[in-house]
Amino acid sequence: MNSIGELVLYKNNQLIALNKPCGVAVQPDRSTDKSLFDLAEIYTSSKLHLIHRVDRPVSGVVLFAKNKKAVAAINEQVRQRKIQKTYLAIVAQEPEPAAGKLVHHLVKNGRTNHSRAFAEPQPRSKEAVMEYRTLASSERYHLLEVDLLTGRHHQIRAQLGAIGSPVRGDDKYGFRRGNRDRSIQLHAWKLRFQHPVSMEWVELVAPPPDEPIWRAFNL
Repeated sequence: MNSIGELVLYKNNQLIALNKPCGVAVQPDRSTDKSLFDLAEIYTSSKLHLIHRVDRPVSGVVLFAKNKKAVAAINEQVRQRKIQKTYLAIVAQEPEPAAGKLVHHLVKNGRTNHSRAFAEPQPRSKEAVMEYRTLASSERYHLLEVDLLTGRHHQIRAQLGAIGSPVRGDDKYGFRRGNRDRSIQLHAWKLRFQHPVSMEWVELVAPPPDEPIWRAFNL
């Protein structure tokens, strides 16, 4: 993994954002591995506040707050759905049509850490909405841009799997085989929000992993 400083995308007195590598947990778990939260606190030499999460097999931008006022301001933007999250996903089966809006109802199974997508509301389900479009295609794969309109557990993974276009490497949601390092080709690419003090709009862009599968799309 890169040094902590090389992961930093953005920092000021209120916030810090890092480009999370695949395989690194955002917050401490049962493993003994250092989480992104741990690494960020080491880098800043201060206590941080977690704002949002990205799945362990997923890479991309993760934002932390440096004080309670900042986390409250950003959380309010999350509640009002002002924050814009854009992901990149590599799939083998291009969705039909090539651009569109997906609406499902997700039911999370906490025991298996899996969400199932249904076309109609179910007991304990939550509505999941996302927009997507095909950005590019290679000989074997397609690159999708995904805008999250809701934030549900494994939302992109479950919704793309439900339409027969699972993320490459995501055998949990229907891809034919997993990657050796247990990563999946889903990347939290852009995060747009209002700075909690100046209220100016900030857009963070996290470069995808420097791997052949991503480089093939000339991002």
